Amino acid sequence: MSAEMDRREFLEIGAGLLIGFAMPQFTGVRVEDAPYPTLYGPFPAMQIQPPDGKPYAYIQIAKDENVTLFFTRAEMGQGVMTSCSQILAEELDCDWKNVHVRFAPVNTNLYGYQGTVGSLSIRTMWSPLRKAGAAAREMLIEAAAQQWAVNRAQCRSENGFVIDSSSAKRASYGSLAEAATKLPVPANAPLKDAKDYRIVGKPLNRVDTRAKVMANAEFGMDMRLPGMLYAAVARCPVFGGKVASFNAAKAKAMPGVREILQIATGVAVLAEDSWTALQACRALDVKWDEGAGASLTTAGISEMFATRAKQEGAEARNDGDVRSAIAKAPKTVDATYEVPFLAHATMEPMNCTAHVRANSCDVWAPTQCMTDARDMTAAMLNLPPEKINFHVTYMGGGFGRRGNYELDFVGEAVEISKQVRNPVKVVWSREDDMQHDFYRPAAYAEFTGALDSNGWPLALHVGLACPAFPPGRPGGVSNTAVAGMRDLHYEIPNFRIDYHAADTTVPVAFWRAPGACQNTFFAESFLDEMAAAGRKDPVEVRRRLLANTPRLLGVLNLAAEKAGWGKPLAPGRFQGVALGSNVGSFNAQIAEVSLTNGKLRVHRVVCAFDCGQVINPLILRQQIAGGIAFGLAAALKGAITIDKGRVQQANFNTYDVLRIDEMPAVESYIVPSTETPGGAGEACVPAIAPAVTNAIFAATGKRIRKLPIKDTPLA
Repeated sequence: MSAEMDRREFLEIGAGLLIGFAMPQFTGVRVEDAPYPTLYGPFPAMQIQPPDGKPYAYIQIAKDENVTLFFTRAEMGQGVMTSCSQILAEELDCDWKNVHVRFAPVNTNLYGYQGTVGSLSIRTMWSPLRKAGAAAREMLIEAAAQQWAVNRAQCRSENGFVIDSSSAKRASYGSLAEAATKLPVPANAPLKDAKDYRIVGKPLNRVDTRAKVMANAEFGMDMRLPGMLYAAVARCPVFGGKVASFNAAKAKAMPGVREILQIATGVAVLAEDSWTALQACRALDVKWDEGAGASLTTAGISEMFATRAKQEGAEARNDGDVRSAIAKAPKTVDATYEVPFLAHATMEPMNCTAHVRANSCDVWAPTQCMTDARDMTAAMLNLPPEKINFHVTYMGGGFGRRGNYELDFVGEAVEISKQVRNPVKVVWSREDDMQHDFYRPAAYAEFTGALDSNGWPLALHVGLACPAFPPGRPGGVSNTAVAGMRDLHYEIPNFRIDYHAADTTVPVAFWRAPGACQNTFFAESFLDEMAAAGRKDPVEVRRRLLANTPRLLGVLNLAAEKAGWGKPLAPGRFQGVALGSNVGSFNAQIAEVSLTNGKLRVHRVVCAFDCGQVINPLILRQQIAGGIAFGLAAALKGAITIDKGRVQQANFNTYDVLRIDEMPAVESYIVPSTETPGGAGEACVPAIAPAVTNAIFAATGKRIRKLPIKDTPLA
């Protein structure tokens, strides 16, 4: 995902120097090559493409010394606005206190694809931002040298100034910005050596903290417009169902209710405030055509998965000769694993504000994929994309729910505003959010492992049943559904995966660390089973199988050392280990647990993390702890269950999250590295579940093969 800057453009503007630089771009071509059929039209997904030479992101160096990065990614709490600003400031060699960041307006021609998925922000912006900062720095130095009529070689940059080493003359970047606009952009400006970094790698405070603390940061829920109406939508409780008829008399009689109308997703109530809209929505008398999904149950889905997993499926991986190796092996191990659907449960429920006019539309939405939301709006209204003014807001969590496939909340606001020609704000209740999500898929894995005569893993066969996602793909292997299983780094000579697209009417899509979040639990748990069957230490088995994968082996050894693996623990404490490898990063987690009268307590998690070059260790540690908390909550408690086609959970009283007193102490050990940065936001989610369940086995001898853990008696 390298980015070249061989064709940057710069413009002279009244405020100083503006430099555009090339970025890796996303295209509307999906890996599975099929558009996603939504209620609001088919919208393709994205792949990363190399830069095409056009400037798609911009930095401004103003005469008042302020440096502004026009940010083309989404900020949902992961801290990328800060980290990306640090990358730029490092190579530009400017004063950090003068650095600012602004959301760029959504404009494909100016900024290319705008959005955040797959922990890609740092990975795609690392090289372009460095090169842009270095190019601007060199232009400013050259401008100073020309102004002083001295040799360029005797000038250097330092904290927002250019200094003549011979005369000690100093000129600020702001005073040089206009002169720099008249110079050519250097094609290959020298980049700093990592040993000289003074901003990258430092735990600087986040650039958005003050705005959030002072309530100046604008989230989607904060939008207020003159004449705006608030909308709530009654949706069919059964997936795939639709409105048969409705009686709005009771709702219409409520003070403040302005209009009631049918839309693609259900029946919308418009009112003068959100509370009235939500209450009136509950007063609607709607008769639903529930469709074929009304008979769907969790038990039925599980049975279907189990049947599929036993069959020969689409080949996702096939190394060696699995069948022969298993047939001849002196010892085999069999087990089945299962995980449920999971909700995203973002703190800020879905919402969107739209104002449709005759020939244009304004949209304010907390979405991870701004370009997709704008293009969907344009398609719905049959308008050119440039007629859609899409305003970027902060998000109260994303985790994939606000991604490019999950844009139903945007579509609702646009559809309603189109009908009433008013600005409309659609607000989802927590119950709406929980029961009309695009869920992390449920999945089922049937394992057979074989050991050689010395007890080392020889063969592994996996029958994996999981809904295909993104949905709408043709037959074959869903790359996301097998992620974290197909790309296992363990050197097992015979390894086959049969994949089964076990689709249901339950809508599924990306959830934090998609694919890897469930498949790492499956793989790391069963590897422990094979280690136990071969009478091997779980860490030693992993070391042997990772002999040629130094970065994973490195985090394993570091975590084992820091956790005291193999050394005596406090009475009643037990440890389990698991590894994670996704989004370009590597981590090993060792969980320390105890059980008292069948009650589990996770006391401590030691995490060794290798993401290459660290931009901001403070933010990185927050992401490590946040990912572990997110994954641990799902492992301990998370489950969306279905009965009669309906989601049974409605709020946090039935879909619980991790509480403060349940959070373990997290010790994070970051591997020093100058490798290209990997992702962090999703990296530590997958490994915590198997680390904990493997620790439970060490404590009790009982395998947890089905999540959540709360559903298995541990006494």
